[in-house]
Amino acid sequence: MKDKNHATTSLLKRILANCSAQAKQYGSCVSSRVPEVEQDMCLKEFLLLKSCMQNVEEKLSNMIGEASSSSHSCFSGSNALSHVYIQYPPLRCHIPGSRRLFYDDGNKLILSLTSNQVFSWKTAPFNPYAAPSSDPISEGPVLSIRYSLDLKLLAIQRSSHVIQIWNKETGDTFSQKCRPESESILGFFWTDCPNYDIVFVKTSGLELYSCNAGSRSLHLVETKKLNISWFIYTHESRLVLLASGMQCKSFTGYQLSSAGTVRLPRFEMVMAKSEANDKPILAAEDVHIITVYGRIYCLQFDRVAMLLHSYRFYRDAVVPQGSLPVYSNRIAVSVVDNIVLVHQVDAKVVIIYDMFADSQAPISAPLPLLLRGFSRANAASSQITLKTSGASESKDPSDTEVTIYGDQWNFLVPDLVCDVSNGFLWKINVDLEAISASSSEVPLILEFLQRRKLEADKARHLCLGIVRSIILERKPVPMVSRAIDVLLAAYSHAIKTGSYYKRIIAEETSPSGASNFSRPSAAVNESITGVDASGKFSRQEPESGPDNESYRSNLPTSDSDGSLKMNSHNPDPPIGRTERGYLLEPDAAGGEDPPTGQSRILGPGNNQLNSNAPERHQSQVTASAAASPADLYSSVFAPVDEEMGGDGSYLTAILVEFLRSASLEKLKVHPNIYVLMVQILARDERYAELGLFVMNKIIEPSKEVALQLLESGRQNLPIRKLGLGMLRQLSLHHDYVMLLVQDGYYLEALRYARKHQVNTVRPSLFLEAAHASKDPVHVAVVLRFFSDFIPGFKSSADHHMYHRIVAEMNS
Repeated sequence: MKDKNHATTSLLKRILANCSAQAKQYGSCVSSRVPEVEQDMCLKEFLLLKSCMQNVEEKLSNMIGEASSSSHSCFSGSNALSHVYIQYPPLRCHIPGSRRLFYDDGNKLILSLTSNQVFSWKTAPFNPYAAPSSDPISEGPVLSIRYSLDLKLLAIQRSSHVIQIWNKETGDTFSQKCRPESESILGFFWTDCPNYDIVFVKTSGLELYSCNAGSRSLHLVETKKLNISWFIYTHESRLVLLASGMQCKSFTGYQLSSAGTVRLPRFEMVMAKSEANDKPILAAEDVHIITVYGRIYCLQFDRVAMLLHSYRFYRDAVVPQGSLPVYSNRIAVSVVDNIVLVHQVDAKVVIIYDMFADSQAPISAPLPLLLRGFSRANAASSQITLKTSGASESKDPSDTEVTIYGDQWNFLVPDLVCDVSNGFLWKINVDLEAISASSSEVPLILEFLQRRKLEADKARHLCLGIVRSIILERKPVPMVSRAIDVLLAAYSHAIKTGSYYKRIIAEETSPSGASNFSRPSAAVNESITGVDASGKFSRQEPESGPDNESYRSNLPTSDSDGSLKMNSHNPDPPIGRTERGYLLEPDAAGGEDPPTGQSRILGPGNNQLNSNAPERHQSQVTASAAASPADLYSSVFAPVDEEMGGDGSYLTAILVEFLRSASLEKLKVHPNIYVLMVQILARDERYAELGLFVMNKIIEPSKEVALQLLESGRQNLPIRKLGLGMLRQLSLHHDYVMLLVQDGYYLEALRYARKHQVNTVRPSLFLEAAHASKDPVHVAVVLRFFSDFIPGFKSSADHHMYHRIVAEMNS
């Protein structure tokens, strides 16, 4: 073990020695940009250093042996530092003899085609062991294929002029054709509009049809005439963007949902001119629609300016939101739990953005994508080996290689990636623990974690752990106070919106083991994509129009995610307003209600976009990462008190800040927190402060607090009196009488019991206390009191016994 550690250390020393110039350059960049490092991250210098270190590692791999192998895993294996990862095993969607792979975003299906069959795997919820179902199809070319939303019909685009529809129940087949001399079909998609079933996108515009399966035909309901170069569509958003113009940068958008049709205003995307002053053409693969926090954005990659432009969709406007820097000629976009992941494919790193506050700063430094769960045992059983460069030509599952950011990786928004060369489908995940550990901005990371939905319970525990850690580290009180403010504000918001109660309901009703393959509530929506027989991945791209054939013949259609909030259960759902008018609001489960001042987004319980019944049960109840005051007590304050000990002044100051924040949010504080304050102040013998806290209602009265005051007041009479007074204030007459008797004030207890009609205390307790005083008069008084106060007491055994005792004491 010592030799191995020495070898690993030597390897690291050699890497650092060989990359000292790059390391110095990166360090100088970081130090010069503090405190604005998170707005830039010195990515250029970081990538140079990373590249140098990887090159050195590769050169030394043969010299170091086992240590080199271990080091290699640090960069690309299962132990690498990363914030984003894919989990082994993948879903295998390769069928021997298959010609192409497609993705049906409307039904969340991966489709694999053979010459006479189509195999389909359900991707939501993601289950790597899911078995495929199959349907027969006739032989012939297939450009695009989608099931209807009720899975009863199968539409196949056979050419740029013919779409064939097959009825699964009856076996009937019919075709719809267009005029080949004047137009061609770019693609099609199914819709849940009340008046339409299927939409054809042609070079001449949109054709909206209703499907009459009984008559074996399509009925043309409406046409929308305009010239179209290519289009992108996502089912979750029900939004289709139609590109036109010589540069394909002019767009018209339509939302086709169960609530009707909405036309977006026409807009143009920004494109920089090249040095040669020629006009670049925008490709469909450079446009991505994403949904985050109930908002729809369009991200456009400007290859000349190396910028990722962001646009936000409103009902009456499309508003630019700024630009993000790009460091790779090839990028991909994923969305996991409302976190935007920009994959810099050439650099093989991921940059994470949280667009909640319209911030363009990354959450953390760029790091590689990681493969987790992969081990030698798994490799031996599945014969899949990890590889960081190059692609395997083999499609045999027993002899395949996983290529991180391979040439044939296709990202399916929001959170899937398909390795089409091997027929693997991976799910992209975010490591919240790694992200929180890499951030030093406590309030910001707490706010980030509180917005998480898919792993809300984990996010809540991370938040509590962060607050506990900064208290144990005795960070400044204002920092801790700000952290507590963040948690209590989030809890208050969750209570008001009901998401906290939904989390509780979900925890109480979810069956055990149901989370094994739980999927994010945001639906996986990417346009149908295909891979041809040669292994090349091709998205179901729009056919080129005659005027644009020269520059669009090889442009694939990249469909992303987004959705307008449309309620299939409520025909008239409320839609939030902004200064720009009504929002196009997505139904991304996992979106959350924005705080006051931002547009209100309906929860997923109110808005179910999926029209096919089997999918409805898969939408998870909106979770909340909010931590209640009780959580803070049990997970933060109580453990901290046990670990810190000694001087409690620091923890008292923290608790006072907690009470201030809770009062500001109008939250009820758990009595145990007040009890803890009493214990700390009494332990430090700060009785004067304790008395002021009680009298000024900083410590709210409760039975638990009163009993703790009585316990702590054993060494201080005024504090004990405060406890007794609190019992009287709370009308806890039984407890007050019992304490008076225990303290020997049984006559005062009798007067109090008679005044407040307390008849729940056993007479024997008073009689025993009076007898202990050895004063026959007191015993007689108590005996007489109960004889008059309690009917039937004279016939009780206690009366006879103590009547005899009084007689004996007087004799």
